[in-house]
Amino acid sequence: MDYSFVPIQLDNEQHCTELIRLLDLYMQDEMGDSAPMPEGQAQKILEGLRNYQGYLGFFAVVDGQYAALANCNKNFSTFQAKPLLNIHDFVVHPDFRGKGVGQFLLDSIAEFVKQQGYCRINLEVRHDNFNAQKLYRKAGYDDCYERMFFWEKIL
Repeated sequence: MDYSFVPIQLDNEQHCTELIRLLDLYMQDEMGDSAPMPEGQAQKILEGLRNYQGYLGFFAVVDGQYAALANCNKNFSTFQAKPLLNIHDFVVHPDFRGKGVGQFLLDSIAEFVKQQGYCRINLEVRHDNFNAQKLYRKAGYDDCYERMFFWEKIL
């Protein structure tokens, strides 16, 4: 199998189509909302990402098929005085799970941002998503030390 790492270009129509397709699969997954993307949401997502200067996105393409997606946000570590990356959405198409695609995408992202001078990558994972946790640990991720909590305030 031929694996390719592709940074997302939001002015590329195929990239936008594949981003929405993979994100919709993620939403329908039991680790997502278990429901398809709401009507009209795709256009709002694309417009929002185009207007958000902190967006970085990446695909893993396998034999010409868009197999995995990572939607990321740039941030800045004041302690390190360097940029950091937060992986917000990470999805591997069900047909490509267990084939090393997720590992390939995580490793490629790490190499890409390391070359750009980033100091670290953060990600969040559901406490009950054991498959994702296994992948992330295999790729070198672990709980923060000191352990951090992910809190939110719904607005």
